[in-house]
Amino acid sequence: MSVLRSLAQAEPAERAVTIGTFDGVHRGHRAAIDATRETGLRSGVVTFDPHPRLVLGYEVQLLTPLSRRLELLDEAGPDDVLVVEFTPELARLEPEAFVDAVLRPFGTRVVVVGEGFRFGAGRRGDADLLGREGFDVRPVPLVPGVSSTRIRDLLREGDMPGAAALLGRAPELEGTVVSGDQRGGTLGFPTANLASDPGVLVPAYGIYAGEATLLDEPGEPIRTALSIGVNPHYGGVERRIEAFLLDFEGDLYGRPLRLALWERLRDERAFASEQELVEQIAADVEAARAARPPA
Repeated sequence: MSVLRSLAQAEPAERAVTIGTFDGVHRGHRAAIDATRETGLRSGVVTFDPHPRLVLGYEVQLLTPLSRRLELLDEAGPDDVLVVEFTPELARLEPEAFVDAVLRPFGTRVVVVGEGFRFGAGRRGDADLLGREGFDVRPVPLVPGVSSTRIRDLLREGDMPGAAALLGRAPELEGTVVSGDQRGGTLGFPTANLASDPGVLVPAYGIYAGEATLLDEPGEPIRTALSIGVNPHYGGVERRIEAFLLDFEGDLYGRPLRLALWERLRDERAFASEQELVEQIAADVEAARAARPPA
C-alpha cells in the first residue's frame, strides 16, 4: 500500500475510491474498502488528518492514532491511501470544489459510498451530486450496528467483546512505557506504566485481561493483566494505565507497547489490607491467563 501525503505523489491511474476518516478501521470501513478492490481498478482510500470534527470545534476521542489507522488500512488491502490535511479552508470547500481539488486529480472514476454519505461544506455533497459530476457511484450497505460512535460508547462502558465484534479485532491502546510509582515490583507484580496518546479514547476504569505487543521487537504477543484507573487503594487521583506482562522478564522503560484488551475482569477498588490487594492481583493474573481473545 502506498501512503500519499499529496496528490503529486499519486501514480497516474484510474481509481475506485472510498472517502472518510476511517477512525478505528472497523468492519463497515473494511466493507467499503473491499468494494473498491472488487471493481478491478486501482483501489484508493481518501482519509483526513486531523479528524474533521476536531477542526470544526467539536470534541471527539479517537479510536486509533493516524499511525495505527494507516497500519490497519494497509491490512485492509487498498493500493493507495491519500491522507488529506483537514484544514478550516478545506472544511469551507463546496462539494463541487472538493471534487475538483481532490477526487479528479486522484484519478477517481468509481466512488464507493456508505448509506447517508455526505461531504463538503455544510455536508451539502452526497451520492447524487457525485453521480451528476460524472462518477460511477456504488453504494455499499452499512454493516448493521457498526459505527465509530457506537464503538466509543461500548469502550466507555467497558464492553470489550461488544467493541471487538464491531471492530473485527480487540480494542487497543498503545504508547510508551514511562516511570510510575513502582509499587508493583514491591508487591511481586512489576507493571509497565503506559503513556498513551492523549487524543485516543481510554476505556472504562477497571481491571482487564489481554495481551501486549512490543512494537520495537518482533515476537509473539505476551499475555497481560492490566489496570486502568486511579489506583484507589493508594488514594490515587491521576489516571494510570498499568500492565503486568505475564512470564516476562526485561526492561520496558522507554519502549513502545501496544495493549489489546480482551475482557474487563472487575472494577478497581480499595482493599482492607495490602495482603488482600496482593491476593486479588494474583487472582486477576490467573483470570488473565485463562482469558481468551474475542472471537
